Amino acid sequence: MGTTRLVVGTGNLIDPAKLSHVFISPRKRAQQTFDLLFAEASTQDSLGEINVTTTDELAEWLYGAYEGLKTHEIHALRRERGLDLERPWNIWKDGCEDGESADAFAARLDTLISKIRCIQGPNMHGEKACDVVLISHGHFLRGFVKRWVQLPLDVPLSLMLDPGGVGILRYM
Repeated sequence: MGTTRLVVGTGNLIDPAKLSHVFISPRKRAQQTFDLLFAEASTQDSLGEINVTTTDELAEWLYGAYEGLKTHEIHALRRERGLDLERPWNIWKDGCEDGESADAFAARLDTLISKIRCIQGPNMHGEKACDVVLISHGHFLRGFVKRWVQLPLDVPLSLMLDPGGVGILRYM
């Protein structure tokens, strides 16, 4: 709990007074992260004015037939099926069999980004609190960053997002 006091609180990186909305994946780990991050704020009623939404929009990529498999296992499975003769499988281009395609994933990200821009747009000059927090998962957040800066998902982007880490995206 000590680290969360450094991250969440008045004047900190995540200041409840500046927050407008928190979007959370419905997955268990994301819910636990939210509880850990905002436990103290919840007891102090600092979240009273903040919209908190649990939504499937922030769920991790729907891996379908690849759920629980490591990348090398997916490559082997696809090779057995005669796929990827030209190039190796890439989630950002090829999506997941029986799961979410890269286009569907990008559309989901773009929908969320539009919602965030609607929340923040009218308040870009400090009219009222408009910071937004997303609590989600690895592929989702990496894809979110790519789409936020208007890159296609299949563009390589050297980016490290540590579990439990905080990343900040801003407008230019």
